[in-house]
Amino acid sequence: MIERKLTGKIQELVGKFPVISLTGPRQSGKTTLVRDTFPDLPYVSLEEPDIRQLALNDPRGFLANFAEGAILDEVQHTPELFSYIQTIVDTQPGVQYILTGSANFLLMEKISQTLAGRSAILNLLPFSLTELKAAGHTFAQYEEAIFTGQYPPIYDRQIPPVDFYPAYLQTYVERDVRLLKNISDLNTFVQFVQLCAGRTGQLLNYNSLANDAGISPNTAKAWLSVLETSFVVYRLRPYHQNFNKRLVKSPKLYFYDTGLACNLLGIQTADQVNTHYLKGALFENLVLNEFVKRTLNQGQRQYPYFWRDSNGNEIDCLLVDGEQVTAVEIKAGKTITESYFRNLRYWQKLLEGSPTPKPGKNVVVYGGDTSLHMGNGRLVSWQALETV
Repeated sequence: MIERKLTGKIQELVGKFPVISLTGPRQSGKTTLVRDTFPDLPYVSLEEPDIRQLALNDPRGFLANFAEGAILDEVQHTPELFSYIQTIVDTQPGVQYILTGSANFLLMEKISQTLAGRSAILNLLPFSLTELKAAGHTFAQYEEAIFTGQYPPIYDRQIPPVDFYPAYLQTYVERDVRLLKNISDLNTFVQFVQLCAGRTGQLLNYNSLANDAGISPNTAKAWLSVLETSFVVYRLRPYHQNFNKRLVKSPKLYFYDTGLACNLLGIQTADQVNTHYLKGALFENLVLNEFVKRTLNQGQRQYPYFWRDSNGNEIDCLLVDGEQVTAVEIKAGKTITESYFRNLRYWQKLLEGSPTPKPGKNVVVYGGDTSLHMGNGRLVSWQALETV
């Protein structure tokens, strides 16, 4: 079993919160993680129809079977249990419930309403490159990492990406999306997701996306929210603190897993990544995902930012730590060139004399294998992202 970085945070929170809620995309390894972390707690899958019906018909009697708590898997099927769990943890000290669920559109709302202050909420994404490296899974080239993606079944069960992702997408649409009343045309929705993949790393234009999908801009925004809530895509927000310049305000669109993005783009091999017009954007997506996973594995929700002004000056990624900001440029090229640091020099000059943000490290992440300290900052190989 590949060790998950989030394990330490979960163990740290045990006893501090009577309920730990673990959400994330389907097949990201939630069940495996909690069963391995809590081997002494009873495990119940609420995805099984008979168990689910028992829990819904007699919630008090169902929960009475677990005097010291339990792992309740796929709990989004039975949000009615939350009120009863609230009563139990308020009246019976020492009870520990672990709730897991594929991020559901009503699940987080129910947890916030019923278990506020009682539940720690953590998110588990597919493997990070750091987790894979620690387990001996390495990639000779980043094109292979982009194409393969990081979903656990690809590594645990040796499922080829070309077989895993179509089945994953079908399961996601059939089990999750069809439950939404406002999405009646699933074929149009799948086409919409494919159009999102074609916009990886680009500024998000809702009107353009809606026109291409044949839907209204409001529908496009609603569907993007569905994709975000279920951990398919995320929007990277622009950073604009304490700047008087005209700045871009639109977010940029990325996928939580580059393997899924490749499948939606029709990419069938790692070699095709190398010649694809979105190669640079997919590499950028791969690197950003590592920073997102690092943050979530620490129990935080501070996503990176990007920065761009109206003249086209841009920093691909800003890692914010209080008032200190580390600027990261992401370059898919594998040959070192001084031009990689051009935007970082502009950013450094922009911050001169400004009280905030305070400049942190200047870093270029690139597609080569060598990491170096240079006069304008650090050059970091994509294989050493844990050092950024």
